[in-house]
Amino acid sequence: MNRKPEPVQAVKQRRDATLEKLIAGVPYIQFLGIRFDRRGDELTGVLTYDDKLIGNPMLPALHGGVTAAFLEVTAIIELSWSMIWEDMEKQQVVGDLPRRALPKTIDFTVDYLRSGLPRDAYARARINRSGRRYASVHVEAWQDNRSRLFAQATGHFLMPARDG
Repeated sequence: MNRKPEPVQAVKQRRDATLEKLIAGVPYIQFLGIRFDRRGDELTGVLTYDDKLIGNPMLPALHGGVTAAFLEVTAIIELSWSMIWEDMEKQQVVGDLPRRALPKTIDFTVDYLRSGLPRDAYARARINRSGRRYASVHVEAWQDNRSRLFAQATGHFLMPARDG
């Protein structure tokens, strides 16, 4: 049974629509102004600069809570994306994907390496371990130079039950 491959544009649209649906389910992501750039299955979180994100106007520097939230959101979206990737690729339809619960944070440790400057920030999460019930994730954030991190974090998450 030879199925004709799906057109590249249809694959891209399905993946982008699925990611948008995932992000739209978390209002805090919109409040902070976080978006995600997708290249294949790799996600990069983008915290778009806004004056409301400044914690210390004398420096000025990004608020530590904003930095921590950005890292945690990036980790949770990366875990969720990895959970739905297989289902999305098998079904090839956005609407048929079941709404899944997000992973729940068990603990999250942030290392503030330097002040976040008043500009856009980027973050990538790497899943170190992901089982049926538990996942461990490392996240790194930078601004102008990928090798010059301003914060990093490690988190442990309780994974939602998978159907089937």
